[in-house]
Amino acid sequence: MAHRKRSAAGRRPRTALALLPAAALLSGCAAPAGTGAAAPDPVPEEAGFDYQIGGAYPPPPGTGLVVRDRAAEPADGAYSVCYVNGFQTQEPETARWRADHPELLLTEDGDPVMDTDWNEQLFDVSTEANRTALAEAVGTWIDGCAGDGFDAVEIDNLDSPLRSRGLLTEDDALAYAGLLIDRAHAAGLAAGQKNAVESAARGAAAGFDFAVAEECARYGECADYADAYPGRVYDVEYRRPDFERACGAPVPGVSVVLRDLAVSPPGDPGHVHEVCG
Repeated sequence: MAHRKRSAAGRRPRTALALLPAAALLSGCAAPAGTGAAAPDPVPEEAGFDYQIGGAYPPPPGTGLVVRDRAAEPADGAYSVCYVNGFQTQEPETARWRADHPELLLTEDGDPVMDTDWNEQLFDVSTEANRTALAEAVGTWIDGCAGDGFDAVEIDNLDSPLRSRGLLTEDDALAYAGLLIDRAHAAGLAAGQKNAVESAARGAAAGFDFAVAEECARYGECADYADAYPGRVYDVEYRRPDFERACGAPVPGVSVVLRDLAVSPPGDPGHVHEVCG
């Protein structure tokens, strides 16, 4: 199927990003969380769901699972998922990656290969050496999520090969994802696949524990996610007709929330949050 671009909501807010020291961000020297870490808590099934990466706020009543940016604190009283951009640079860190580790960034004929929607350069996960180095760097963020008290991590941009001009493959992405999954599990966190429905079955086989999908009702993908992650699919819809269709003909095991495109907190004029009644 033709792949759609992610909606504007499916990314960490730029103002929330805290720059990390270069050594911590890119050195590749950080060790994984200790092997004695507790096993991840089970991901709740068919729980009420909220997607708060545009700004944290107290979870509405009945919310059992909340996704927040890694710069935020975990949600009190809910299973808390930490958003991490695992496959692409993120502003304002792109310049630092280019200065310190250009060999880990994808280029074609010397030109950066970009996700033009977000001005992010793709990581070059085409070799085992690069995948290992990148997993160490991104692993520091995953360890930070664990240290902050999150229960799980959502790893964005598994579908980056679709924006790679054919330079990356699904096999490359899944091999790299496996390293991040291992890092999350070693830290005591469950690991969530983000979008990339075409890789859902292989993502589950690689070790992902659940899926966060954007607009799976709009694009008729919810059942495919549910087949791979029964009871553990969390879908964000941004258009009311799609949300109403999802609620009117629910796919078993898929929890649905309607959010505004900015996933803004209450008090913002554009804030929208509804769940199926």
